[in-house]
Amino acid sequence: MRQFNAGYDYFDGMNAEEIFEAQSPLHGWASTTRAFRPDAGVDQAPRWADFSDPLEAISARARAHVRERRQNMRSNTSRFTPAEERAMGALGLDMDADRTNLRRRYTELVRRFHPDHNGGDRSHEGRLQQVVDAYQLLRKATAFA
Repeated sequence: MRQFNAGYDYFDGMNAEEIFEAQSPLHGWASTTRAFRPDAGVDQAPRWADFSDPLEAISARARAHVRERRQNMRSNTSRFTPAEERAMGALGLDMDADRTNLRRRYTELVRRFHPDHNGGDRSHEGRLQQVVDAYQLLRKATAFA
C-alpha cells in the first residue's frame, strides 16, 4: 500500500488552473443539494432567515407542495365536494354515477335496511340514517343537476 501511495499523483493530468481550484478549501462544496436548490421543483427558494432550522424550511416547502397537489387533484378529477364524495362512498356508488343510478341505489338500500322491509329488525337503523343523509345531500348536488 505504501508503495502505491508513494507513486500516486492526484494532480497528474491537471493544468495549473485545475490544480489551484482543487487545492481550494471550497473545492467540492460548489454544488447545492437538491433540497436547497432554488429549482428543486417545489416552489421558490425559502427565505432561510424566516426559519431557525433549515429542515423546517424544507418541510414547510414540502407541505405546501403536497397541499397544492391535493387541491389540484381534487379540482381536476372530482366533480364532487369532499362531503359529497363521502356520501357517494356511503351509498357505494362510483364517481361516474348519474342521477338514475343514485335514485336506484338509494331505493335498493332503503329496502334493505328499513325495518318495515325486513321483519321489523331495527338493528340497521344507523346504516339507514347514513343512507338517507347521503341521499339528501347528493340529490341537491350540482353534479346531478
